Order: sequence, then structure tokens, then C-alpha cells
Amino acid sequence: MTFQQQIKQGIPAELPAAKPYPADANRAPKRKDILTKAEKQLALRNALRYFPKAWHSELAPEFAKELNDYGRIYMYRFKPDYELKARPITEYPANCQQAAAIMLMIDNNLDPAVAQHPQELITYGGNGAVFQNWAQYRLTMQYLSEMESDQTLHMYSGHPMGLFPSSVEAPRVVVTNGMMIPNYSKPDDWERFNALGVTQYGQMTAGSYMYIGPQGIVHGTTITVMNAFRKVLQKGESAKGKIFLTAGLGGMSGAQPKAGNIAGCITVCAEVNPKAATKRHQQGWVDELIDNMDALIARVKQAQASEEVVSIAYIGNVVDVWESFYQSDIFVHLGSDQTSLHNPWSGGYYPVGISYDEANRLIRDEPELFKAKVQATLKRHADAVNKHTAKGTYFFDYGNAFLLEASRAGGAVMADNGIDFKYPSYVQDILGPMCFDYGFGPFRWVCTSGKPEDLDKTDAIAAQVLERIMVEAPEEIQQQMQDNITWIKDAKQNKLVVGSQARILYADAQGRMEIAAAFNAAIARGEIGPVVLGRDHHDVSGTDSPFRETSNIYDGSRFTADMAIHNVIGDSFRGATWVSIHNGGGVGWGEVINGGFGLLLDGTSDAERRLKSMLLFDVNNGIARRSWARNAEADFAIKREMARTPKLKVTLANRVDDEIIAGLAL
Repeated sequence: MTFQQQIKQGIPAELPAAKPYPADANRAPKRKDILTKAEKQLALRNALRYFPKAWHSELAPEFAKELNDYGRIYMYRFKPDYELKARPITEYPANCQQAAAIMLMIDNNLDPAVAQHPQELITYGGNGAVFQNWAQYRLTMQYLSEMESDQTLHMYSGHPMGLFPSSVEAPRVVVTNGMMIPNYSKPDDWERFNALGVTQYGQMTAGSYMYIGPQGIVHGTTITVMNAFRKVLQKGESAKGKIFLTAGLGGMSGAQPKAGNIAGCITVCAEVNPKAATKRHQQGWVDELIDNMDALIARVKQAQASEEVVSIAYIGNVVDVWESFYQSDIFVHLGSDQTSLHNPWSGGYYPVGISYDEANRLIRDEPELFKAKVQATLKRHADAVNKHTAKGTYFFDYGNAFLLEASRAGGAVMADNGIDFKYPSYVQDILGPMCFDYGFGPFRWVCTSGKPEDLDKTDAIAAQVLERIMVEAPEEIQQQMQDNITWIKDAKQNKLVVGSQARILYADAQGRMEIAAAFNAAIARGEIGPVVLGRDHHDVSGTDSPFRETSNIYDGSRFTADMAIHNVIGDSFRGATWVSIHNGGGVGWGEVINGGFGLLLDGTSDAERRLKSMLLFDVNNGIARRSWARNAEADFAIKREMARTPKLKVTLANRVDDEIIAGLAL
């Protein structure tokens, strides 16, 4: 069968033969064995309902074995035999171009060069899934191949509920992931209901089909690291020879060494999984691999002495690095962590002092002991960081729940008031006031032709638009504009593409709308093929996350999720091609609500109308909320936008003098 025929068939007409897992696959760890016998029987019933009754007697024992061996039913037998990758949009069988674009983005998320655990349909973060099983993938692609421009596909946590009549103005796909009744949103609830096959953790851009490989976070990490160095270095002082110490080389965290190289420092990134570290080295995202501590210390001292710009992956535990660097009197200028601590008990963070393989055995066979060792490691980790910060290291939480989980483990990370953390979130100190409050966030696009030359043309268009806007931009955003102009001009030489021909930069509403309009005009002229617009949920408006994206909201509303919900609803009727809303992402299940979108530009006037309407709201919804929280930068930004947009009128906050409140008897 051809590729197109396989897409159209959905579930095969004949039962395919069972297939073994590839011996060299980067397997997801076994999930917690949390179901009762009755619940395991229910999980099997739930899985078998995808298939004809005549197959059940053969599939039931196979699925039972998957559940027992891996903690989940992935239905690996049904994984397609064709290569999973983002093909040119014209190669997908579809009745409307929007559906073909979505198929392209789904395949990109599952490309082995992009995905962390592709056999288990997990894109990044250890558990960020596109689908729960391969039957869902097959059905979804079949539905998309059949979709007309007046239908909408509704996705329930990876499950395609079906095509429903709608309108050409409606989104083609509406995605929800992990949306739980609030009292059922604890970590063990995810383990239980995901094992039952009724929900999934979509992370931020995995389950919403908008992941573009580590490039997606390279830019945000570059901006973060550059501005972190600006906070600790003298004006004009170079980052060369200065150390950035962190951990994690998975799907998202794999961006850190590349970002450090762009920022011009020495990056030391620890990773316990040799396969993950080797993959990043082979892809060119990290310069050197070292698995011996003495060799690491010697190499770092050499790099400091010669003021090198270099990234080093240490295959081992980051706690050993923090402790050894302290003993060796190596000064760390910047410190952070980007292990998957939103998922601490299932392989997101590994204990010090035992091997990677032994830790994975404990996850499977002795989960309580594994948890105890993780919490003991978090305390050691915190103690080591504290010793370095006492010497002047600037440490920031990179939104991976490190401080949250360290505090829960009893680590010394709390401020004197016993309420706040002693170290800031990177959003509190850097991205919030410098970017998000001004409306700057991760605007991304994918050239659906698959042609590198189309990406080159869009890079040039974006740079030209930003340079034109910068001429009249106010002083408050000049630095952001210049950083992004430099970024986009250097993007190709930094070799950021993995999977689809994609790009990202930070822009405000004006920048996003004008770049998108310029793309659409180029498509209309036949200069480039169709372009998919999107963003990370890690943005101005899309995410309510009290320990990350909204950690610089100080009016008490950072634990509310109105902004993210309004964002996805507002985008859906303003022109988005698809929309998504997730429980979890980045900092963990039950800790965040985040939403995203995709928008296809096809060169039509309809696409131009949609992009202007949707992008204006997508950004300014968040600026308005941040302004209402009394963030000065957001107040400036929303007033500037209202002056540009006559029909925009938002409620502004009146500030109260402190002495009026301070003297009251409360």
C-alpha cells in the first residue's frame, strides 16, 4: 500500500502481525503499577473497543502483557510501517489544505529525530504524549484525510471522538488533554487514568501538534541566559569563559547547550541517560561528551583559562557536578536545572549515587524506595546550590518545578517568610518583566513545503519586518527587538532545524501580525508554499502557571486559570485552524492550565483577516490580564496597543498608595 492509502485506511482491514520493539529504541520508563485487577480488566476493555471483536482473543493477552510490562497499552503492533516524519503538505491525502497541515504537524511530533520516546508516542518531557496509543494515531489521520472544510474533529486526550458538522469559520480541530475534575488532578490520578486509557498528559506542544524540536526552546533559553548574564556581569562584559551549569538533555532541555553557545558562555549540562546525551551530540546540539568527573573539571578549567565558548554534556548526575565544582573551587556564574521534575517519580529526575539502569529498575519494582532516593537527592541538590549561591552564583528556577519539588522534599529552598522560594523563577526575574509583560513571546512557523529555501525566505522576511518596526519602536522594547533581529539573522548558521522546516522568534502583537501578513503576501505571490503559524504555550497569554509563566503576577490571581481558558476560546472564533487546552505542561499535572493554536496561511485574503483578528487577541488577552495585576510594563504595553487599535478597550487598574493600606487595622 502507498503512504496515502495507509493513511486513508485507518485501522487496517486485516490484523497486522505483532512486531518487536527496536533493540536500540530510547524507551519510556515503565509507569507505576497502580491499577487494581478490576481496573486492569477495564483498561483492556477500553483498549479492545478500537478493534473488531474477532481480533479480541489475540489482542487481549498482548495488550495485557504491554500493560504489565510497561504500565500502559501502546498497541505497538499497530504502529505504521511507513517512516514518520513531516512530509511536504502536498503528499498528504486530504480534502482541505488545513487538514493536510495538521497531519504534517502530527507526523513531525512523532519523527524519531524529534520525539523523545517515539515508540510510545511521547514527544518530550518524559510523558508529553501526542496520542495514548497507535490506534488513536491511525484513526485521527484517517479522519483528517476525510475532513471537509465545514467539519471539526474533536480530540479527547488523544482519542478522536469524531468529525462533527461545523462551519468554515470554525477550527478544524479542537484538542483537549488531561482536563480533569479538579479533585482528580493529583499525580497518581494521571497514572491511574492514563493507564486506563481515558486521558493523557499533552505537555505544552506535544499533544497540540506544535512541537518543532529543541529549537522551540533554544530561543527562549538563549534570551533567558543572555539576560541572566546581563544581570550579573558589568555592562559590556563578555560571557566568554563564564559558566552556566544546568541539567537535562531531553526533548526540551536538550536546547540548553545550543543556547549557551549562542549566548557565548561555557555550558555544562548533566544528563543521566547516555542515549539522550549521545543523541544531542550527534545532532550537533552539544559540542563535547564527558563521563568522568576529573576529566570534566580539567576541561572546564581549561575552557575558563582560554575564555572558550563551548558546551559540554556530562553523562552523570548534576548533583555530583555541583558538589565537585564546589570542592574544586570552580565558580559558577549562572545555575539552573531543566530535568523533567514535573514528573519526578517516573523518570523525570534521577537519584544520585546509583546507576541509570538501577534507577529505572527501582521505578518499576520499588517505587517507594525510588521516591525516597529522589527526595534525598533533591535535598542534596538544594544544599549544593546554596553553597554556590553563597559565593555569588546567580541561580534561577527554569520552570521545571525544581524549587517546588525540592521544597516538598524538605530542601532548604524557602525564603525567610516561609512562603516564597529563596530563588526567583526565570519568569519573575527575566522573561516576565522583560518580555511577557510587553507582549513578547514565542512566535513560530513551519514551512509546509518542506523546502529549506522557503525557510530562508521567511527568515529574511521576518528580519526585514522587525528592522522596519524597530525604527519607530519605543525605548522600552528596543533591546527585545535587537535581540530578535540578531537571532533571526543568525538562525540558519546556528543549525536549529530538526524535523520540519521551522523557525521561532519572540515578537509582540505588532511584530507577529506584520510578519504573518508578509508571509501570506509572499505565499499569494507564489514565492513560498503555505505556512503554519503557532507558538509555544509558554507565552504572554496561553498559560496560567503560578510557578512559571504567571509567577510574576502578584495580585493573588496567579492560581486562577481564566486567562488560558479565554485564550483558547477567543482564538477559536477569531480564526485559528486548530486550538488546544491542556491540564499540565512544563511544571506538571495539576499545576498549570495551558492553551495553544495553529493557523494555516495559504495566501488568501481570508487568511489575512484571520491572522490579524486572532493574533491581536492571542497576545493582548494576556497583556490586559498582566496590566490588571498592576505590572507596570504590561500597563505601558496595553495603553500603547489601545492607542493603535480603536476598538480595543480594556479595564485599567488604579494604584493605591501603600500608606493608605499600611495604617489600617486589619
